[in-house]
Amino acid sequence: MLVSAGADMLAAVAVPNPAPIAPPGLDKPITTILGWGKWGVIVAGVAGLLICGAQMAIGRKNRSSFAADGASGIPWVLGGLSLAATASGIVGMFLR
Repeated sequence: MLVSAGADMLAAVAVPNPAPIAPPGLDKPITTILGWGKWGVIVAGVAGLLICGAQMAIGRKNRSSFAADGASGIPWVLGGLSLAATASGIVGMFLR
C-alpha cells in the first residue's frame, strides 16, 4: 500500500521538459556559425586525408616511418569526420 502511494505521488509531480527555443534574433546567426563550422570540418578533413596520402607517397621509399605515420593518421581523420557528421544526432540523443 505504501509503495503504491509513493508511485502515485511521483506520477503527480511532472518535471517540465520544454522544447528548445532560440532566443529572438539569434536563430539565423547561430545557424550561420554552425554552417561555417561544418564547412571548416569538411576542409580540415579533406586536407587531413591529402596530407596522410602525401606522407604515404613520400615515405614509400627509404622512409617507412614517414609512410606509417601517414597511414596511422587516416583513422584519426575519419574518426573526426564521423564525429562531426553525427554531432547533432549525438547531442539530440542527450536532450530527449
